[in-house]
Amino acid sequence: MFSVGIITASDKGAKGERQDLSGQVIRELVEDAGGKVAQYIVIPDEFKLIKETLIDYSDAKKLDLILTTGGTGLGPRDNTPDATLEVIEKQVPGIAEVMRMESLKKTNRAMLSRAVAGIRNKSLIINLPGSPKAVQECLEIILPAIPHGIAIMKGETGECGRV
Repeated sequence: MFSVGIITASDKGAKGERQDLSGQVIRELVEDAGGKVAQYIVIPDEFKLIKETLIDYSDAKKLDLILTTGGTGLGPRDNTPDATLEVIEKQVPGIAEVMRMESLKKTNRAMLSRAVAGIRNKSLIINLPGSPKAVQECLEIILPAIPHGIAIMKGETGECGRV
């Protein structure tokens, strides 16, 4: 079991003008994978607020996995990767690379994603796209490796080789 925080960055969602379907997809998939959603919030696409929430979920709440959705594109209000890069201590580029690689098989627009992944303290932070379909496709690719990654990050195991 690993603890999870979900952060949806959406101006319309924060105003109640749009239902957060992506956050619900995240919840369902991580719970199916053995995660427990301990924190969930919908916030505006504000750099400072995203950064503060990431720090709170990592430093104060001590969550194992923090998944963001939204704000990863090229728009002027897309701030999630920038806020994430400000708070992480180590990047885990393979996660974002595999999400883009697999998404490119479905749409050439996947190359426009600025999503990043990294570690702050003992929290793994991963930026996911904003659409429910893209969230599902990306999580289905990365989730099988996440529990092992969390165990390594927390010092519970050190072996990555398969028997």
